[in-house]
Amino acid sequence: LTGAQDGSVRMFEWTRPQQVVCFQQAGNARVTRMYFNAQGNKCGVADGEGFLSIWQVNQTTSNPKPYLSWQCHSKTTSDFAFITSSSLVATSGQSNDNRNVCLWDTLVSSGNSLIHAFTCHDHGATVLQYAPKHQLLISGGRKGYICIFDIRQRQTLFTFQAHESAVKALALDPSEDYFVTGSAE
Repeated sequence: LTGAQDGSVRMFEWTRPQQVVCFQQAGNARVTRMYFNAQGNKCGVADGEGFLSIWQVNQTTSNPKPYLSWQCHSKTTSDFAFITSSSLVATSGQSNDNRNVCLWDTLVSSGNSLIHAFTCHDHGATVLQYAPKHQLLISGGRKGYICIFDIRQRQTLFTFQAHESAVKALALDPSEDYFVTGSAE
């Protein structure tokens, strides 16, 4: 799966020299993040205008429409994570009201899909990591802060400054004992 600054999103298969499908043509907002869900049957694309779009992967048409597309953040959606069986999605980004980390239910109408919004990261959340074993979300922000959220209790557990500049990467070890942060510095 490839995404570009021009907003195009294309899927390729290892054994084919041509794209299998074009999910999104050029001319849209820049792609900020893309993932497949754990089952591999859906892909999501976040963009610089605050939207998250999700497609079924097994499309037979050459230019399919997303089955779900909604604006998660008022400025940008920088990252997201599929939670559980991908009906629950967490997003990070930047919104005017500082609700920069959000939980969404993809099975209800778009007007009711926001489950919870965490007010955090004054200048926006840049990255997001889901820890399924502990049911935690870890987010990094533009000012170097890390926030850890319990999604069951829907509360912030910890906030601390890890870097002097924007957090650009988060990684979690498979046993979920440690996480690593990387920054712009």
